[in-house]
Amino acid sequence: MAANAPQLLTREVPPRAAWALEQAGHTPLLARLFAARGVREPLELDDGLARLLPPESLLGASAAAQLLADAILAGERICLVADYDCDGATACVVALRGLALLGAKPEQLGYVVPDRAVHGYGLTPAIVELALPQRPQVLMTVDNGIASIAGVAHAKALGLKVLVTDHHLPALIDGQIVLPAADAIVNPNQPACSFESKNLAGVGVAFYVLLALRSELRRRGAFDAASQPKLDGLLDLVALGTVADVVKLDANNRRLVAQGLKRMRGGRVQPGVQALFTAAGRDCSRATGFDLGFALGPRINAAGRLSDMTLGIECLLSDEPSRALELAKQLDAINRERREIEADMKEQAEAKLDHIMSLLDGEPPAALCLFEADFHEGVVGIIASRLKDRVHRPTFVFAQGADGQLKGSGRSIPGFHLRDALDLVSKRQPELLKKFGGHAMAAGCTLADPESFAAFNQALQTVAAEWLDAAALTRTLRTDGPLSPEFFTPDTVRSLDAQVWGQAFEAPLFCDQVDVISQRIVGERHLKLRIRQAGVLRDAIWFSHIDPVPESGRMAYRLSLDEYQGQQRVQMIVEALV
Repeated sequence: MAANAPQLLTREVPPRAAWALEQAGHTPLLARLFAARGVREPLELDDGLARLLPPESLLGASAAAQLLADAILAGERICLVADYDCDGATACVVALRGLALLGAKPEQLGYVVPDRAVHGYGLTPAIVELALPQRPQVLMTVDNGIASIAGVAHAKALGLKVLVTDHHLPALIDGQIVLPAADAIVNPNQPACSFESKNLAGVGVAFYVLLALRSELRRRGAFDAASQPKLDGLLDLVALGTVADVVKLDANNRRLVAQGLKRMRGGRVQPGVQALFTAAGRDCSRATGFDLGFALGPRINAAGRLSDMTLGIECLLSDEPSRALELAKQLDAINRERREIEADMKEQAEAKLDHIMSLLDGEPPAALCLFEADFHEGVVGIIASRLKDRVHRPTFVFAQGADGQLKGSGRSIPGFHLRDALDLVSKRQPELLKKFGGHAMAAGCTLADPESFAAFNQALQTVAAEWLDAAALTRTLRTDGPLSPEFFTPDTVRSLDAQVWGQAFEAPLFCDQVDVISQRIVGERHLKLRIRQAGVLRDAIWFSHIDPVPESGRMAYRLSLDEYQGQQRVQMIVEALV
């Protein structure tokens, strides 16, 4: 096995769960796959809206609903404070469209979105000042704000009401959770919130606030159950933001995504979403989670990385298809530029990584930290993710901002809580981190200057050495075991593609012993294989891989449909061959 090859593990399939799912009408293959992902009862796969967790169980939702209902009925201006990623953009659009559906007049609604390079993240005092020309009475954050202690205090000092809707972890100050002094906070990850799903994306939280607001307005007699505005038309946006933010797809999130995908496939989409499918060369009528995560999401995210997320928000806000398509094409062009910048940065970063590993006899350090002054700060998170995938180590990549500070974005591996690691670093060296925040698997931080990088690198290495053992440092791929030849059909692929897969509910990955008959490079960076599996010759491709593979081994692969001249062929997408 190659030094960086993963260990292939087969998921266990509880037989009782698989049997129960099969008895409920699922095919034997799907029953096996769902059972291996922790589904124990058929009801867990019911994606009906009636099965969504109730909004009243989300702490702060009722207070938020009362605040917003008061504001709408009093004619007060509400300014949304968005974030500069796809989750933040979709959350902003869901809130704006939903508030309008629920009675807010156009002149009551506005939004601001930070510029990543200028303002940084969250509701800072500077963002409050940016919103003031809109003369708001209420500031409502979406996908940010839970750690915005100073920004909320500044807004309150100016006499504004503040509603925080977020899903990130709260701020830690001296080891204690500190919440901003907002008028209402809605966040499943705040203390004392008993909401069953802690994995809502920012857009999911915004959608739940709208559900609570509708209930509050119904209670006040604004409409009855029969005439109340329908909010399910926003679920295409909820699905897009949820998948793009790579939150865990627990049962509740799967329902939100499934409902959004159904609307996309049925043509019931916002013009901006349809335009993004068109710009990406994808078919909305066959929308999958893969499309949202790898085609639409990156195009929205590119605006926040290289330009201004206003472009992404306006695309999703547009009700005019031609205007939406024009904006989607601009987003597509920005994404192409992002890919070019990423390719250059990745080349530099991998050269640095190779040098580091050469000093360590080919082994990566316990944690990887890289800094290059000319890196683009909007792309460092992507580079961190790419390097993390290569070496299976917690990884931070830094760029230098216009203010001279180092802006770092990190990605982690299972067993290493990145936000908690930063908290420990900040306790041990209180002056080192200017600010930090995030999740277990992704986080960010700011250092004062380039001279601080070496100290941060050493501090994170120390924490990683303390927390990570040999098992955690071994990259593993969990597979679904062998796939019988009778399942290699277009119908099987279409059936798998119709399901909702994603973070913590991974798409099927099969594993079989194969013989490699031939291998060649195609498109300069992909390996095309002809393999023999269970006596049958098949085509396989390993994207972004050019190193030769052994003549035989265990191959982990996914199934896809390769369409050429109107014909559909099943193709194996290689993830590993050991």
